[in-house]
Order: sequence, then structure tokens, then C-alpha cells
Amino acid sequence: MNKFLPALALIISGSLAHAQQQFSLSGGSANYDAVITVENCTDGTCEGKGTIVLTDKQTGKLFQALTSEDLYFFLNNDQQPSVNIIQLYNEQSPLIFQDFNFDGTEDLAVRNGNNSSYGGPSYDVYVYNKTRKQLVISDELTALAYENLGMFYADPKTKRITTFSKSGCCWHMTSQYEVVPNKGLVLVSELEEDAQGGEKVIVTTRKWVKKKWVSKSKSYPIKTYYKE
Repeated sequence: MNKFLPALALIISGSLAHAQQQFSLSGGSANYDAVITVENCTDGTCEGKGTIVLTDKQTGKLFQALTSEDLYFFLNNDQQPSVNIIQLYNEQSPLIFQDFNFDGTEDLAVRNGNNSSYGGPSYDVYVYNKTRKQLVISDELTALAYENLGMFYADPKTKRITTFSKSGCCWHMTSQYEVVPNKGLVLVSELEEDAQGGEKVIVTTRKWVKKKWVSKSKSYPIKTYYKE
């Protein structure tokens, strides 16, 4: 008997015993159907302890169960949670299925409260481990989703991860990382926009080129740079 299944049963049964609402999601993942159980939903907002049960779409068998201390999310007009949406300063889904480390396998980010910068969404990020054949927590990717403005963006074309951070109204930083095998995340570029002086914004780009940082700065009138 698989030793993993009894542990999963305890997690699921313990969570369901206190659950107040449950949702089924089948369209967000290529590999899994998901059932979300969350502690409380009121006026279109769900929060509290939650459980995510993943079922293999091909076999119909239980794949894995994950938990969140605060599975915070909003409900849409159909009274369902969204999936795979990442909008800066706006909607960010409770579950985001994507290949975050660009190894060809599907990973999963699970919403866990509002603990990123400025009280934004925070996520526990799990990557698929081919040896263990299950999702395991990635401390590096989870840290990115806690230390910046919500969930990061993973671009499958450039194979880079982009994060956003800010300080007040007038200083913003966009950072890009590469995932290097056997090494982890490596910062490769930064775009700093500093408008703290008032009438102008100083834009500084930094790029890691041939094992050294190359930096350039230029000043723009705020009205020209921020056309909106």
C-alpha cells in the first residue's frame, strides 16, 4: 500500500471537517483536476485555511493534496474562483498552473494570504520533482512571490522570471531572473524608474553581460515618460 495515501486522507478529511465551501476547477491545468476547499466565503471573498486536492486527468486517481493557511481569493460573477490569472494590482487567482522553472513540467502556485509587498497576494510555489513524481515546495520561487508585488511572471519564450517592486508612488523596480540548472535563480537585469525628484524620472537599466554588470541611466520629463 502506498504510504503517501493515508497521509493524504488525513489532510483531506481534517480539512473537509471544518470546510464551509468547495469548488471544482477542471480547466486550469493540462494534467490535473482540482478541488478547492476553503474555510469561509462571505460576500464574494473566500479566505482561511484551505485544501487543494489534485486528481490526475488521465487516470482519475488522486495525485496530491496541498494545504494553505490562508487560501484567499475572490469569486467571479458565476460564484467561482478564477485560475491562472496574474494581474498586477488586480486579480490574482488562488491557483496558478504553469512551468515556472522551464523544465518542461507543469508546476503550481497556491495563494497563501496577502503577505507580499503592500499587502498584496502571496504564494507558495511548488515545482514538479521528476524523481519523487510529485510537487515540492521551491523556497526560491516562493520567496519571490512574498518579497515583491504579488505573483511573478514566468515567460516561456524568453525563459525568464519577472518581478515588480516599488517604494511609495514614485520608485519602481522591474527585475528579471534566469533559472540556471544546479544553481537556481540568477538576477540578469533590472529596470529602475525613480521619479522621486518631482518633474523628472531617472530610468536606470542594469544588465549582466559577459560576467559583469552594465549600467545606463537617462532622465526624462515625467509627462513625456508616463504618457497615461
